[in-house]
Amino acid sequence: MDILQLTSRKRETYHVQLTYSLLWESALGIAAITNSKLLQTLERPEKYWDEIKNSITDELLDHLKFVEQNNTWKSLLQILHQREFADLSEFTTYVNTIDETELRFICLPFIGNDYQIYREKAAQGERSSVEKMVQATADNPFFPTYIEFMTKCDIRFLKEHLIHVMRGWYKEVLERDGTEISTILKNDYEAKKQMREKLAPEELVQWATGGVTYTPEPSVHQVLLIPQYIYRPWNIEADIERTKVFYYPVSNESITPYDKYTPNNFLVLKHKALGDEVRLRIVKLLSEENRTLQDLTDQLNIGKSTIHHHLKILRAAKLVEILHAKYGLKKDAIQLLCKELEVYLEK
Repeated sequence: MDILQLTSRKRETYHVQLTYSLLWESALGIAAITNSKLLQTLERPEKYWDEIKNSITDELLDHLKFVEQNNTWKSLLQILHQREFADLSEFTTYVNTIDETELRFICLPFIGNDYQIYREKAAQGERSSVEKMVQATADNPFFPTYIEFMTKCDIRFLKEHLIHVMRGWYKEVLERDGTEISTILKNDYEAKKQMREKLAPEELVQWATGGVTYTPEPSVHQVLLIPQYIYRPWNIEADIERTKVFYYPVSNESITPYDKYTPNNFLVLKHKALGDEVRLRIVKLLSEENRTLQDLTDQLNIGKSTIHHHLKILRAAKLVEILHAKYGLKKDAIQLLCKELEVYLEK
């Protein structure tokens, strides 16, 4: 049945907030070095991480091992979301003075509004609520064991651990290049802040993250964008109350701001992906409708392994996605490409 559209109400979207800090960079650095499976996929070579491990104190090494065992990097990030900390000293004071139950509540992950009551009771030690949170996060690789740990750990030791690992990383690792990294983060923050005036919220998130499409959700009123250097090229997503968080990789031009000819790394990746006849044919086919790998193979009369290779490149560039076992073109990413090129040419 046809519908006569009489309303002029626009689809609601979220607001985009931006922030940056060396404290975020510290917490993410701690998260990175304690995730051994991920290290080889990061932009910085394994040699970089080995040099850090060989140069830091035994005390910091011990705390990093504890982080790896219990995923307390999550606790650091959860605490940093409580307020804008001016410096490491303010962070330390906050952790030292916070109430035991409140700290457990803060460190426990937000898993949805419906589970907030269980989060509160789990922080107070109610076993049935802990079990409900564990069950609700069963698909997550570390949340269940992290939740168990957070509701049972000695809170005085936890406070000492969080303060020591954050202070140790900040002083022994980050301060070596602190001024340079702070400048890079600020450059990226300012660039995204300027673009906030030119792009719609969803376009800004996609541009900053290099292609992540985040559509509005009923319970999410804002998106928080936090630039990071240490985890490049990865985007890291997180959820807090009413907010979606993206710790996104800083762009190339934020690293070399005085070279106006340096293009955005995501812009290069997308144009490289499109710079091939077969891949352009795939894009054309997917612009018509979503297709399976077999559909594309039949249409192009090219080997399945070759088509899969080209699709992998297009997916890495965030131009193609998989939807219900079919490949689909991210049309909004294609449309945004013109604006991204325009920004580069005008800078």
